[in-house]
Amino acid sequence: MAGRTWAVGDSFSLADCAAAPSLFYADWTYPIPGALGHLKAYRARLLSRPSFARAVDEARPYRHYFPLGAPDRD
Repeated sequence: MAGRTWAVGDSFSLADCAAAPSLFYADWTYPIPGALGHLKAYRARLLSRPSFARAVDEARPYRHYFPLGAPDRD
């Protein structure tokens, strides 16, 4: 991810749409280590995208269904 804004370059693409849910929940189950700073920054950029932020916000009422529990972040 070093040197790139999105998964395949400077443009948001279908690859980012596919990565967003996986990275969102993966970080809940096993936090992304600090040594993977580029990946953590990429996840933060995904969360700041208006469309993804809206999906996250609209799903908040259903977090109790997440089998491992949802953290109080994101």
